[in-house]
Amino acid sequence: MISGAKYCGPLHKGGVHSPRAVRRGGFFFGRRAPPRRLECFTRLALGLASTMSDDGVTTDKAPIMTEEHIGRALSRIAHEILERNKGCADVALVGIHTRGVHLARRLQERLLKIEGQRVPLGTLDITLYRDDLHMGEPPRFVVGTTDIPFSVDGMKIVLVDDVLYTGRSIRAALDHLMDFGRPEEIQLAVLVDRGHRELPIRPDYVGRNVPTSRSEVVRVMLVEEDGADRVVVRDIED
Repeated sequence: MISGAKYCGPLHKGGVHSPRAVRRGGFFFGRRAPPRRLECFTRLALGLASTMSDDGVTTDKAPIMTEEHIGRALSRIAHEILERNKGCADVALVGIHTRGVHLARRLQERLLKIEGQRVPLGTLDITLYRDDLHMGEPPRFVVGTTDIPFSVDGMKIVLVDDVLYTGRSIRAALDHLMDFGRPEEIQLAVLVDRGHRELPIRPDYVGRNVPTSRSEVVRVMLVEEDGADRVVVRDIED
């Protein structure tokens, strides 16, 4: 979700604006943004922040998940979603940009194949909900589009992401999602849980638990973004 690409342009309706933000006349967050957040956004928009890179990351280790592993994990998660929710009535999927969106679409297709019903699908961009935007010079982000084309009120929302690490991205996603209404329940599905939580967040559906150290990174590669499906672990040099 973090990229060294240039800022992709101004925010627009249908992007990070939410219905609650529009109703209340606020900015970005469903409420009027504090000056610190506005300052961070201004710096992002003007391109004054430094870029992030992969410098210091060594070559990949052997893949911990192949295309077949990923496919089986998603099929299992789809069945677990149906079992837990007793079908897919009132169930909706919301993918977190970027790879969580692709995983959510794959889950939607599997649920359709199993149950014969296409569940609603939405996407969330959490860039401006991150809790590190105020810390020094913020990195430059590609601000994606948030699209929730259905009412979340009373729905069972399954948030979908690729890797669960500290839990801070999921916290940001929860904040953003609640701007759209009051779901009956929010569940979390991740392809990889690598541990090292810093917030009290636990996934409901996990493709694979992967013990890691903080000196490693887990990279999920999907054909939609990377041309192939696999999950690898990298060492980070000091």
